[in-house]
Amino acid sequence: MDYIFLIGLIGSLILVTGAAWPENEDINHPTKSIKNWFLAIGAIIMFAYALINYFNNGAIFFVFLQGLIIIASIMMMLYTDDRIASVIIGISGLGLIGWSLYFFESYNTIFFIIGLMSIGLGYVFKMGTLRRSLALTLGATLIALFSYIEANWIFFWLNVFFAIFSAYYVTKGLIKRVIN
Repeated sequence: MDYIFLIGLIGSLILVTGAAWPENEDINHPTKSIKNWFLAIGAIIMFAYALINYFNNGAIFFVFLQGLIIIASIMMMLYTDDRIASVIIGISGLGLIGWSLYFFESYNTIFFIIGLMSIGLGYVFKMGTLRRSLALTLGATLIALFSYIEANWIFFWLNVFFAIFSAYYVTKGLIKRVIN
């Protein structure tokens, strides 16, 4: 096992743990959420993995993804209002979309672009909301599809599990709405 794979595996395991960790709606600030700490720390490690992987002939798109997630993680931990965070993610995302279009390889890049924006928004939406879980589920699913096409198995499996756990919280949120 090489060190690049090991970094990606560790980052993925931390992120998947964060995705699986239950949201605690009683927490009044994101920095007090264990789930958010897993997501933020995992994002930093995965950014390092994406950079190292890129310098070893990997796709630049994963660096873009993790860069946006780092920005989203900072806003998440600072408890930035959804409207402000959405604008910042939107502007950052548009810049990365422009950059992605410059490196456009095929129409598969569109899966990446939509997934990138969706995950970024999912990070900054209020904890415990259905729209947060929906955005994370959609984004992770599209990034998993793009990762499969790119044959990047670390990002593929990370996003498959991330999508599964996020979809679980979507289902849980929908059931809660029906019951109430």
